Amino acid sequence: MLRSSSLPGPFFFFEFYNSAWGLTMSSRSASTHQDGKTLQSDLKVSQKRTDLNVKLPAQEKKVELGKKVTLLRGISIIIGTIIGAGIFISPKGILRNTGSVGMSLVVWIACGVLSLFGALSYAELGTCIRKSGGHYTYIMEAFGPQMAFIRLWAELIAIRPAAMAVISLAFGQYILEPLFMPCAIPPMAVKLATTIGITSVMYLNCMSVTWTARIQILLTFSKLLAIIIIIVPGVYLLFKGETKNFEDAFDLTNINLSGMPLAFYSGMYAYAGWFYLNFVTEEVENPEKTLPLAICISMAIVTSCYVLTNIAYYTVISAEELLASDAVAVTFAERLLGNFSIAIPVFVALSCFGSMNGGLFALSRMVYVASREGQLPEVLSMIHVRRHTPLAAVLILYPMTVIQVFVGDIYSLLNFMSFLRWLFIGVVVLGLIYLRYTKPDLPRPFKVPLFIPVVFCLTCFFMVFLSLYSDPVNTGIGFAISITGIPAYYVFIHFNNRPKWLQRAIGNQHLPVVYTHRLMSTG
Repeated sequence: MLRSSSLPGPFFFFEFYNSAWGLTMSSRSASTHQDGKTLQSDLKVSQKRTDLNVKLPAQEKKVELGKKVTLLRGISIIIGTIIGAGIFISPKGILRNTGSVGMSLVVWIACGVLSLFGALSYAELGTCIRKSGGHYTYIMEAFGPQMAFIRLWAELIAIRPAAMAVISLAFGQYILEPLFMPCAIPPMAVKLATTIGITSVMYLNCMSVTWTARIQILLTFSKLLAIIIIIVPGVYLLFKGETKNFEDAFDLTNINLSGMPLAFYSGMYAYAGWFYLNFVTEEVENPEKTLPLAICISMAIVTSCYVLTNIAYYTVISAEELLASDAVAVTFAERLLGNFSIAIPVFVALSCFGSMNGGLFALSRMVYVASREGQLPEVLSMIHVRRHTPLAAVLILYPMTVIQVFVGDIYSLLNFMSFLRWLFIGVVVLGLIYLRYTKPDLPRPFKVPLFIPVVFCLTCFFMVFLSLYSDPVNTGIGFAISITGIPAYYVFIHFNNRPKWLQRAIGNQHLPVVYTHRLMSTG
């Protein structure tokens, strides 16, 4: 039922109940004409809804995304999303670009510290801007709706579907590995297994926030167990005196200074994912304490795991052997664990599934918030009455991801879009610095020293310029895709004289609009 509330000022607020789907719509305001009269289209929609004989509930209660993300669940979201397939398969990128074992370990540590700087900056933003949405919300608050829409556009058009498809394909590859050993896996079998994995993740996120979080905790522990299986025997051999691979670890003749920027780029990519808890801020219990604490604990665990895992690799495998291996963890397991090495592909698959689950859980909230802010169709801000999940926001990502799995060169797509991730993260942290001066009185329960966001912001922009220098064609294509968000913003969001069919599709009649955050539905 569509109803308006009598409020002072030129705006009316509406609540919408969809009886067929059991969903509620985030409240939006309908703009009015200059004489204060409500649009005729609103009246027609109201009459249509009345004709459906939908009974009004006797008692209405608030339906919203509940605060079900505890400290442990927050840690599992961050760790489970950061640790994907990379640390198990190909940590050789950093070694190749640094030229020495010692410098590669230094880069792993440095990237962990820099990622912690970024995570702490996001913790400050998350505690002073207590809205879900992550990058999108913070850019909206600092630089306005146009810049936020460009970020949203780039994320939805290519970045997230491609990233989700790549990690999903890794899941499909490694979940089938034990079944086809030693034969090659048919590409279509990989894609079908990938589609099943994506479908199961989508179903889980549609059904229950609680079970999504519980399974994420389980998957996070499975990742940490796999890493422990690698670390313990490797470190044990190290203490027994297996140090030959660490001799001349910092040999200056092998250090490749020209490759150091690319090594940092690879390292920062491996740590990416620390920002995902900020996408679900509204669902975090006591975010002022939980958010910073979860971020600090997670980054300490991830950095320690990454460094110790690489030490274990180098203890068993020489630098030359590591560079020649396509799957370092499998080579390590075959060398030390014998028949148990068959379990490593399963752990890699579970790790990928955890990254898929955490990434979808977070991104669906950005879609939900963008719809609530009027920059995506209104249906995407609907919440299931009983399950309290953003059902439509989750489902919209399904076809986009599956299409990426079956068509196109996804890895090339990631190459020319990856620089956009660091560009917009740098813009977000720049926004933190900007808000320090434009809104000094904004409550900041958690505040970091200014040098932390400054250093991290410079690091992000350095990686952006490095991408432009090292691969101008692909980064240029990615930049062009993001720029198409500017005309899209004016066509879909800014202009008031849009065709009626486009107005109906978007769910707004006029902009600018004012929004409420009350979500109403039946009991």
